[in-house]
Amino acid sequence: MCFMMRASELGMEVSKPWGDSAHYDFIVEKARRTARVQVKSTICRRNTGYECKVGDCNGAYEGDPFDFVAAYLIMEDIWYIIPARILRGQASIGIYPRLKWSKYERFREAWHLLPGALMNGGTIGSIEACAEEETSFPFSIPGSQEARPQILLAGA
Repeated sequence: MCFMMRASELGMEVSKPWGDSAHYDFIVEKARRTARVQVKSTICRRNTGYECKVGDCNGAYEGDPFDFVAAYLIMEDIWYIIPARILRGQASIGIYPRLKWSKYERFREAWHLLPGALMNGGTIGSIEACAEEETSFPFSIPGSQEARPQILLAGA
């Protein structure tokens, strides 16, 4: 919910896939560009930073299941928006918000990266279709005494 609220405040449309079949938590969209986002959060301290699990229960994610990880440090109220390609093969990462030169610091609150990512390599500008012929399919309305209406389907 925190992710949805923050992304919405920044002008992005946020969609949640129905059920648990997708390997990402949300799709964000702005200016006809979309990105699949896996959201992770942590309170697990590691020295002067935090350990954040970025894999699933079997370890690192395989393939290309999402475009970004949005890692939320709950105790610090800080988001890290990290491109998935940076995290390939890793099950967890260390995030050190107090270290200016830490590995992931450049992704702190990097919300501007989200709408810039293109899902599946691009966007759909328009969809057009045409029909060559018309075909009628008669059907009756059950229980009706009226004449049988005709449906015209283009291109059938």
